Amino acid sequence: MKRTVTSLAKAKQEGRKISMLTCYDYTTACIMEKAGIDCILIGDSLGMTILGYKDTLSVTMEDMIHHTRAVSRGLDNTFLIADMPFLSYQTSIYDAVLNAGRLVKEGHAQAVKLEGGAKVCEQIEAITKADIPVCAHIGLTPQSINSFGGFKVQGKNLNQAKQLIEDALAVEKAGAFMVVLECVPAKLASIVSKKLHIPTIGIGAGAGCDGQVLVYQDMLNMFDGLKPKFVKHFANVGEEMKNAFIKYDEEVKAGVYPSEEHTFAIDEEILKEIEEN
Repeated sequence: MKRTVTSLAKAKQEGRKISMLTCYDYTTACIMEKAGIDCILIGDSLGMTILGYKDTLSVTMEDMIHHTRAVSRGLDNTFLIADMPFLSYQTSIYDAVLNAGRLVKEGHAQAVKLEGGAKVCEQIEAITKADIPVCAHIGLTPQSINSFGGFKVQGKNLNQAKQLIEDALAVEKAGAFMVVLECVPAKLASIVSKKLHIPTIGIGAGAGCDGQVLVYQDMLNMFDGLKPKFVKHFANVGEEMKNAFIKYDEEVKAGVYPSEEHTFAIDEEILKEIEEN
């Protein structure tokens, strides 16, 4: 069944959990589609996972459009959300609507995601008035990493907790159809989820959210030595890939690969004529 804003809202109403993963390329999108994942997020996390940046701040609109377009080609039923990169929506309402529109028109996203609570409500309202669904993102917002002073859990003290709840209610009122809660204490995230009519998607926010999202390279253990507390390794794909690359390297250098079964034949008479000439 094709996932839509309406079907995702219905999932919350009926108490059905929503699955979401990041994705950045066509091949992986096809696999996730077959697996039945509800939503794919082309996260600006691609700056770190694909492009090798130390954070997400250097990601451009062109980067996001390029990868969103690639992922969209692999999907039929999975709902596609694209991140709005740093400074694509903070500068003005006009920029926010224009860039959100580019992600839909050029990237073929079905919705966009932007970071921030009450301070970006004007952008959320304007984008939704342009008939573009918006997923909000509160708690730890990676584009604010410099002002946070690092990747830190948000909402742990009373003032932060109250602000998180206010932000959640504000983005819902502004028109967001969904909100990501990142690195928020589980019990607080559960309270927020119960207060909102829109689905909450947790990452490091406990099982009380209406759904979960992970960076797919994290859950497949593709980064040596990196495991945030909220990540579960569902497979050891990184090790499998490394072993396959080692075996390929060894067989090529030993002359074992390619063997005859991996080659194409030619008529012996043609070879004879070539050799005679």
